Amino acid sequence: MEKHTVTVISSETATSDHQIKLPLFWKRIFQQRVLVFMSIPFVLWAFVFKYVPLWGWTMAFQNYKPARSFSEQEWVGWKYFKFLFQDETFYRVLRNTIVMSSIKLVLGFVTAISLAILLNELKNILFKRIVQTVSYLPHFISWVVASSIVLTVLSPDGIVNLLLMNLHIIDQPVLWLAKGEYFWGILGLTEVWKDVGWNTIIYLAAITTIDPSQYEAAEIDGANRFQRIRHITLPGLKPVFIILLIMSMGNILESGFEPQYLLGNGMNVDYSENLDIFVLKYGMAMGNYSLGTAAGMFKTVVSFIFLFSANFIAKKMGESRLF
Repeated sequence: MEKHTVTVISSETATSDHQIKLPLFWKRIFQQRVLVFMSIPFVLWAFVFKYVPLWGWTMAFQNYKPARSFSEQEWVGWKYFKFLFQDETFYRVLRNTIVMSSIKLVLGFVTAISLAILLNELKNILFKRIVQTVSYLPHFISWVVASSIVLTVLSPDGIVNLLLMNLHIIDQPVLWLAKGEYFWGILGLTEVWKDVGWNTIIYLAAITTIDPSQYEAAEIDGANRFQRIRHITLPGLKPVFIILLIMSMGNILESGFEPQYLLGNGMNVDYSENLDIFVLKYGMAMGNYSLGTAAGMFKTVVSFIFLFSANFIAKKMGESRLF
């Protein structure tokens, strides 16, 4: 009888708590109604362009023919996934994708954080603004124009070859983009040149949130500039760095498309071709939509696993996380 009484009281308490929380939830929604209405267009955009197209994943399990309706398609199960993992070309483009993404990830973080710290240490405001503007500008250049600049600079009579020859480092011009082993380095440096200024914005914003009194106290205690950077600035950037790293891990198979497509050629294809170009070349261009969908689905699932794994590890280590 006592157990039953406790159960009844617990049920009534739970019901009461639910009745209290529900009005509070709707009250908060009403208070933030402007933000809710502002988010509706984005939610609709995400649903239409991100979730509705997931229906197309069914093509990966079909011998898809565009002229047939959905009910007339031939279902082939895991055929195209098995084909992918038995294809040497797929492993080659997967290797290229992971390596190019890793280079972009490492160089992107190192250069952006370094530039943000250097800009923060500048005392001349005018010079600081000039450096910021010059470093931001390449981000607004399309990859078509950026690739043309890179091709011109690396051409046989380009500035790189002329400079190296004048310094007697090389005896004759080098066809930089004709040698596949140079492609990853060229692409990494090109990505840094184009995006390093833009990537520093968030780190500069994070530095401004650090309490200035910490720098003042460290300076009074005799800490030099490098010690202040090491013990105050870098720890202050750590939460932002962890969040951006988790998000970047979710894009580990997104090494890009335009720079690889524009800078790639028949002589460096073994190093420049990535998953996106593989999908275009062997899926869309050849009309094998099922194979292209299977490759794209593989990329999405792996990115999903990397994202949640990185977030889980950050949570276990007590670091900042996405959710």
